[in-house]
Amino acid sequence: MPTPRTRLGHRGEELARQYLERQGYRVVARNYRCAWGEIDLVAQEGEELVFVEVRTRRGDAFGTPEESLTPAKARHLVASAQTYLQERGPENAPWRIDFIGIRLDPRPAPRQEAGHSSPRIHHLKHAVEL
Repeated sequence: MPTPRTRLGHRGEELARQYLERQGYRVVARNYRCAWGEIDLVAQEGEELVFVEVRTRRGDAFGTPEESLTPAKARHLVASAQTYLQERGPENAPWRIDFIGIRLDPRPAPRQEAGHSSPRIHHLKHAVEL
């Protein structure tokens, strides 16, 4: 049975996927795992592969989603993206790493209600310098 934290993460990833598809991206993989870690979403924007780290928060008690992208996590994302390209190619494709931070209303609600705020999505392109 998934924990509340796991459910929150899955919800954020689904919101990020929907957001990217509305922006014209094509999601090609979800939750890619390798020895270096996990990439939440792999998408394609034109010819460029986009590796996306998604962080979801309810309120700011544990910091903002953006604050959670540490230098160590950035290094793992780069290594994971390079592993993905070696395993699944094309190795010479242009690529980047983006970050999507999602803030949800701090009050857990089972469904969208009148007056319930919608998620705030912050998409940062080229979030990790290569």
